[in-house]
Amino acid sequence: MSSLQKGFVHTVYFWLKEKDNKSHHEALHKGLLKLAENELIQTAFVGTPANTSREVIDTTYDFSITFIFDNKEDQDAYQVDPKHYEFIDNCAQYWERVQVYDAES
Repeated sequence: MSSLQKGFVHTVYFWLKEKDNKSHHEALHKGLLKLAENELIQTAFVGTPANTSREVIDTTYDFSITFIFDNKEDQDAYQVDPKHYEFIDNCAQYWERVQVYDAES
């Protein structure tokens, strides 16, 4: 049975520039896993599109992250954390598009 949680949910989708470039895929995945180690994050999920097929599902992206923070202030601090900037500096070369969805409860 699940329990309703409170917090700030930061979800980001990434589309690779070169979808068939295995080294870019691996480098972005490695960067995302390192990014998920940030101590401000309470729960982290790094994934790829699930093998599901329904009209409402978008599987065009290559990676997604969902990071759950205790509150907006922690998420704001994460955004300016040097480790976040390091990830962007190291990995921005691999993606052509990034889409962010933030939610609070």
